[in-house]
Amino acid sequence: MIDRADPIPITRQCEILGVSRSSVYYRAVPIPEADLALMRRIDEIHLKLPFLGSRKIRDLLQREGYKVNRKKVQRLMRLMGISALYPKRRRTSLPAEGHRIYPYLLRGLTIERPNHVWCADICYVPMARGFLYLVAIMDWASRKVLSWRLSNTLDAYFCAEALQEALNRYGTPEIFNTDQGAQFTSETFTSVLKDAGVRISMDGKGRWIDNVFIERLWRSLKYEEVYLKAYETVAEALCGIGNYFNLYNGERPHQSLGRLTPNEVYAAGFTLPEVA
Repeated sequence: MIDRADPIPITRQCEILGVSRSSVYYRAVPIPEADLALMRRIDEIHLKLPFLGSRKIRDLLQREGYKVNRKKVQRLMRLMGISALYPKRRRTSLPAEGHRIYPYLLRGLTIERPNHVWCADICYVPMARGFLYLVAIMDWASRKVLSWRLSNTLDAYFCAEALQEALNRYGTPEIFNTDQGAQFTSETFTSVLKDAGVRISMDGKGRWIDNVFIERLWRSLKYEEVYLKAYETVAEALCGIGNYFNLYNGERPHQSLGRLTPNEVYAAGFTLPEVA
């Protein structure tokens, strides 16, 4: 896919293919096949029962015959970037040391129209051998996936690249909301928003429910695309996920959108009450 001998710079090749540069330069340490199979099963359990923590997931895995302790389940969940979804006293999406935390701006706010609020999240994508991370930028009102990127490292750069593409293609939202994960609190990511004049909002205590729309996207993507295909290469993953998002945005009606597609709602500028 990436040709290092081509006269086109690798940076430009990455832009054309929509691949994070870090995924090209980084050489990950191979993960044992047994751990990859275990991570796939943890991902399936988390998708079906997202409120389960590491203890309950360990119990289910042991009942299925896996010889695994809680410490290993915790380590793999951290590697996958997932945690239980429920109101917690302490944050599980922790910013890196020195990263600024922005106030939560959505409390009591009615999301009135497309480009009013955008959001972002990261999910784990299993492959036949190995795995990738997927970030998506979504318009809250229309549920439209505005941009996305794949990477084999959980860093801020591929998130910032997806964000910049969304801004270039669709303009600027009034508010951008994320959790307090290190990728989204990094200067690499927040500087793109600040330069564009976007107000930054970050989930506060007990605001796990704000991820529900994009969590539903992950659920649909995995059950209807990822789990049906064991991607052998990054190119296959790019093609499959890209085709799915085209279907999701442009062909698949959403009941919550009055049986319109995200593209139709976004283009028409409907408000959510009007759609309902």
